[in-house]
Amino acid sequence: MSKWTELRGCSRAKIVIFLDIRSVHADLDNILRDVKKHKELEHIIVDLLNLVAVREDLSCVAVLCDPVYLNIFEGALFDKLYTVPFVFIVVAEHEDLLSPNFSTLEAMRQARKDGCGAYIITIANGLQAARLLTFGDRYRLLDTRAKYIMLHDIRLFKSNLHYLWKGIVNVVFLRYHNAQRNKTWFDLSTVPFPNTIRDVLITRRIEIWRNGKFHYNTDLFADKTKNLNGKTLNVVYLEHVPSVVNTKSNDTKEVGGVEIEMFNTIASKMNFKLKLYQSADAEQNKWGQKLPNGSYSGLLGEMVTGQADIAVGNLQYTTLYHEIIDLSIPYTSQCWTFLTPEAMSDNSWKTLILPFKLYMWIAVLMVLLVTGSIFYGLAKYYIHLMDFRGETAKDISTEKMKQKPTSDARPGGLYLFGEITNSILYTYGMLLVVSLPKLPSGWSIRVLTGWYWLYCILLVVSYKASMTAILANPTPRVTIDTLKELVDSKITCGGWGQETKQFFLESQDDFGQKIGQRFEIINDPDAAVKRVVRGDFAYYDNKNFLKYLRVKRKNTKIDINMTNSSSTNDTGMGNTRMERNLHIMSDCMVNIPVSIGFHKNSPLKPLADVYLRRIVEVGLFEKWSNDAMYRIKTLDTNDEEIKALMNLKKLHGAFIALAIGYFISLVMFISELMHWHFIIKKDPLFDKYAIDLYYINKNKKH
Repeated sequence: MSKWTELRGCSRAKIVIFLDIRSVHADLDNILRDVKKHKELEHIIVDLLNLVAVREDLSCVAVLCDPVYLNIFEGALFDKLYTVPFVFIVVAEHEDLLSPNFSTLEAMRQARKDGCGAYIITIANGLQAARLLTFGDRYRLLDTRAKYIMLHDIRLFKSNLHYLWKGIVNVVFLRYHNAQRNKTWFDLSTVPFPNTIRDVLITRRIEIWRNGKFHYNTDLFADKTKNLNGKTLNVVYLEHVPSVVNTKSNDTKEVGGVEIEMFNTIASKMNFKLKLYQSADAEQNKWGQKLPNGSYSGLLGEMVTGQADIAVGNLQYTTLYHEIIDLSIPYTSQCWTFLTPEAMSDNSWKTLILPFKLYMWIAVLMVLLVTGSIFYGLAKYYIHLMDFRGETAKDISTEKMKQKPTSDARPGGLYLFGEITNSILYTYGMLLVVSLPKLPSGWSIRVLTGWYWLYCILLVVSYKASMTAILANPTPRVTIDTLKELVDSKITCGGWGQETKQFFLESQDDFGQKIGQRFEIINDPDAAVKRVVRGDFAYYDNKNFLKYLRVKRKNTKIDINMTNSSSTNDTGMGNTRMERNLHIMSDCMVNIPVSIGFHKNSPLKPLADVYLRRIVEVGLFEKWSNDAMYRIKTLDTNDEEIKALMNLKKLHGAFIALAIGYFISLVMFISELMHWHFIIKKDPLFDKYAIDLYYINKNKKH
């Protein structure tokens, strides 16, 4: 038994040793195969990087790998490469790259900040690589328009990851093949862009690498956006003049406008077709906003869900849009301001005093009073001088000496200025270019009269010139043109979107914050215009669209060729006598760049930006903008500004002055009657049969 047991043990020992030898050979083959695979992978990566470095100027290359493929990037690899900076990111095998650790996150941010033009992702776990791409795309930590070299893994092509390959199109997948007789080769494939990805994503072979060289020598990273092969792109639009305009032609609605013309031109160059449509809630939600459940409505909702490839409709270059979608380069900047009501008050009654300002009128009045007083003083001096000469004259009889000369008998016209009231009235008459009935005697009065006439001529000519300009020009309007005037007016302000209100609330200007505090969110521009014409609201939008709203209210004929979806149910856009005129503020609150929207990380954006810049540079944008605004500008012309004719309204000031004169004359007439009946007639010395004697005796007493 002991021998058997020993033999049995020996035989078992031999079997165990035999199995160990076979497993050692198997592990050795796997190790050698992996070593060979890694060596071949190193060679093809060197060839690919050199190919990219020769054709493009790479600022850096980002490498994301795990410990399994870390040994590929040894010193020998860099000896064969062109001089290119590398950013290495080594991730642990157990790390969740959908929520990477801080060091990995900072390294990815640094690679994006440095503008790395190529990414090499060699991660053995396909699920881990898929989570890395999802995280980088979601937070824009990976430049999706860079060149990507990745290991082929079927787990990268699941249906829930198809959206990634609509943005990452410059990618080469490396698939290792181990053929017989140790002939290994790599299959190089890419995504089928611009073809639409259906239920299953099947990569397209573009090259074969064998024995250290490429088989077809094709351009592995050719620009796939130059020719989209007639692909149909979904374009969601929102009508907003002049970017997108709905026009009617023989009961058919056509979509036009500046941005539509731009994309028609770009589509002809890049060979794709446009499929225009509006979101189901475009009338209510317009551009859209974030909902409580985290989704988006309106135009933004179509872009976030991937239903649309392009968005047009006057998209402002704001942080909100930039986080959700990709924006093209701005093709223009728009002045955003308020549509305000004109004041109902009419200042035509002030026509007579409008030529001069307040301080000028005060100066004219002071000169009138001072000059009239001087004339009175000089006249009194000459009167006393003549009285003194008459008393000392020897050849004059005693009776004539005792008689004091009356105002009518005073020689040389001194009676004109002998009394202060007469002096002021005649001085005022000269100011109105009314000649004196008689030239006064006394050289001092004559010289003063001559120089005062020169002053009157210059003043009257200035007044007439200013009055002519006022009457020839349209009636001045009381409008709101600055932010301070808008704040002081106390009217409510409003516009579209919570973001606009937040913009004013976060303003560094005190006036802007006050506007934000009383800013109301209103999504219907026609309803906003109704409130503006009532005089208690100001609507915020760009100047071109505000001109459209103003013309639409003034002239309903614009609906013949230009319609707005929100205006079809509006029947109260006509002007009435109780409505205010609409005025667009001259001051701009902000000049906002305007762009075209692409879906997030769209590969179309770089080439579309090139064509868009050329469109602006050659002047096509300005031409299309003028075409879109031509009819609006024509109908927006003010009739009064063209004709500027004299009318009864401009003569209100003259009638008011005449009415004031009538009123004062009537008051003075009544006062004289009262003085005659209650003072003169009740005087004991009054005799109605000898009134002349009564006044002679009264003058003697004085």
